[in-house]
Amino acid sequence: MTISTRGAGKAPAVLVLEDGRSFRGRAYGAVGETFGEAVFSTGMTGYQETLTDPSYHRQVVVMTAPHVGNTGVNDEDPESARIWVSGYAVRDPARVPSNWRSRRTLDEELAQQGVVGISGIDTRALTRHLRERGAMRVGIFSGNAVQDEGVLLAKVRQAPEMSGADLAAEVATKEAYVVPAVGTKKFTVAAIDLGIKGMTPHRMAERGIEVHVLPATATLEDVYAVEPDGVFFSNGPGDPSTADHPVSVMRGVLERKTPLFGICFGNQILGRSLGFGTYKLKYGHRGINQPVQDRTTGKVEVTAHNHGFAVDAPLDKVSDTEFGRAEVSHVCLNDQVVEGLQLLDQPAFSVQYHPEAAAGPHDAAYLFDRFVTLMEGQRA
Repeated sequence: MTISTRGAGKAPAVLVLEDGRSFRGRAYGAVGETFGEAVFSTGMTGYQETLTDPSYHRQVVVMTAPHVGNTGVNDEDPESARIWVSGYAVRDPARVPSNWRSRRTLDEELAQQGVVGISGIDTRALTRHLRERGAMRVGIFSGNAVQDEGVLLAKVRQAPEMSGADLAAEVATKEAYVVPAVGTKKFTVAAIDLGIKGMTPHRMAERGIEVHVLPATATLEDVYAVEPDGVFFSNGPGDPSTADHPVSVMRGVLERKTPLFGICFGNQILGRSLGFGTYKLKYGHRGINQPVQDRTTGKVEVTAHNHGFAVDAPLDKVSDTEFGRAEVSHVCLNDQVVEGLQLLDQPAFSVQYHPEAAAGPHDAAYLFDRFVTLMEGQRA
């Protein structure tokens, strides 16, 4: 990636997909070139949370909402210490942000952090193309990086694919840290950071949980050194088929029958731990308006998603696994993708979406209470 932060907004830019289709616009953020997997997000708000979600590592995010940057950038809403998307594509960026918390423009923030973007393109057409052809490799080129499109296309096709990518350790914390409980401490949880979002341990802390956030490389001995009442596996980027170490650790937790909760990547790891396969979705689920049914209650939730892979588990039966009976607990109503798993003979469950959802919706916040209930039951 070559980057300059000067001249953004004036320089010409081009987005080139690996199948040869291209879109011309103007530079947005940093000027230079960047590569990643082209995906689209359907959220109309929460762009700071999207940009700083570690699960978007090595992805170029296309925003389907036409107006982006309207509320600027503040210092309270990021989900991590930096922007993780590798590129950003928008249609109509705000010229002047308007919000009392705004500290700078989104354009300035992208440029400061070296994120190459493009604006002024038909993001509706691009989104329709990705829905029809599927997520694929892409490059954004601006300023002096713009060359003959045949040359740019060759560069895009040399970029690594998301299938087979082992990325969790690249975004996870290197050192363990503790998020203290709010108010009276009731439980201790060991949280494996595979790309954890800042709001996740906060949601647990609100419920009286002291959260010990551990690196992705943490061993089973590291997990139980904190004497946890429960173990949590976070969201994260990459292909779950590469996550052999987290699967090994989770299997150790399941053997000990410690209450377990997983989100997103953690759901895929639970699936693998139970003997199910995983597969890459055509274009994935990304945004904050995805309908999911909790099959244990029949209720439908509007939920926040960011995943390009899913668990291959049967929807119509209870499965026998090494750790007891398991079933699909949640399902996406758009396409019947598995959105949650639960064990019936021990305290373990997971969901494919994001119940912490800092930008909303908050329909699924009850899942943290469900985790607390499991720990209460185990203690009793």
